[in-house]
Amino acid sequence: MKTRIVFSEKCLAYGSWHTEGPERVRKAQKILKEKGYSFVTPEPAAEEDLLKVHDHEYLWMLKKGLVEDDDTPAYDNIYELARLSAGGAILAAKVKGFSIMRPPGHHAGASGAALGAATRGFCYLNNVAIAVRYLGKPTMILDIDGHHGNGTQEIFYGDNMVTYVSLHRHPNFPGTGTSSDMNCLNFPLPPDCGDTVYLKILDKALGAVDTRKFEAVAVSAGFDTYAGDLASLGLSEKAYRGIGKRIAALQKPTFFVLEGGYSGQHVGTAIDELLKAYEDVR
Repeated sequence: MKTRIVFSEKCLAYGSWHTEGPERVRKAQKILKEKGYSFVTPEPAAEEDLLKVHDHEYLWMLKKGLVEDDDTPAYDNIYELARLSAGGAILAAKVKGFSIMRPPGHHAGASGAALGAATRGFCYLNNVAIAVRYLGKPTMILDIDGHHGNGTQEIFYGDNMVTYVSLHRHPNFPGTGTSSDMNCLNFPLPPDCGDTVYLKILDKALGAVDTRKFEAVAVSAGFDTYAGDLASLGLSEKAYRGIGKRIAALQKPTFFVLEGGYSGQHVGTAIDELLKAYEDVR
């Protein structure tokens, strides 16, 4: 059975001029539909689930449109749109699916911009963190976005229920994730390192984790690592197939949440390649 895709047309309703615009998801959804995936529609996350991750004051300011930075504007109705994206992550966790909802989330800390970053990097609520806290199970978060998930690291730092593992380009925004600490294992990579180096380091990263301790795997699935994208690591479809096989080999209930990736054409193709390989092994 194909992995179900979590999607709502409502996530396309804002930010047409922005780098993190709707077209990337619109194109990806079209490709995945043509490939025969089934779709499920999320509901907005309950505020009680948001409060397991984010400060009450930050949520109030986001609701009132009082939180804005250069990368992360206070769009009309952004609180409700972000709640729907967080609800997409929760639904993906429930059905072991792949949420392609936007806005993304891994740069959002408990009270907004995380770990000293000047901006929230297109993120309003930390979707994957909200879904992991909703599950309430020992979880490994594997972050394959080309940028370090500083918000996710901040939220789960020192949490013995969660291990955060990130492979990302360095130097790059937000400038964090240069070393490992506590339960946060970081593997910075040089620009355009290519498939072979990436998969070798992924093997090293997964080998550093005692997966017997975990009941679930959450994947912050960014595709800006694709050759030529915003955080290019020079990856091709071959690398995403390799990533999918390695995730399946963990033999844990797994869900996926879209982060970056700014060409809808290769985002949709890369998701399909990752999921086909994942399903072949699973």
